[in-house]
Amino acid sequence: MHAAAIHRMAIALMAGIVCSAAVAKLPALTPEQQQAEAAKKEQAKAQAEKEKQELAASMEKIAARWRGRAAANGWQTHPQMSVTAGPPASSAGNAAASLPVRSEKAGTAPPSADVKDPAKKGK
Repeated sequence: MHAAAIHRMAIALMAGIVCSAAVAKLPALTPEQQQAEAAKKEQAKAQAEKEKQELAASMEKIAARWRGRAAANGWQTHPQMSVTAGPPASSAGNAAASLPVRSEKAGTAPPSADVKDPAKKGK
C-alpha cells in the first residue's frame, strides 16, 4: 500500500472512534432539569400565543382600515371572515363534494350537444 492510502485509512479510523464517542448515551435529566425544560416550553408556548394574538389584531386593524376606505370609495366588499375561524359551514366546497360526479367519458352524463354525431361519421 502507498503511504497516502495508509494515512487516509488511519484518519478514517480515528474519525470513527471520535464519532462513536460522540454518540454515547447521555445521562437522564435530573428533576430540576426536567422542571426547567418544562418551564422553558411553557414560556415559548405563551410567547407564541401572544405573537399569534398580536398578528391577528394587526390583521383585523388593517382589514378594518381597508373596509373603511372601500366604503368611502364605493368599492364592493364581501362579508369579513375572522382570521382565527375556519371555513364557513355552508361553503361551496362541501356542497360540491356531496354531488355525484357527472362525466361523459364515464357514461354518467349525456353527450354534449356540440359533439359530432358518431352515426354521421365520415359523411
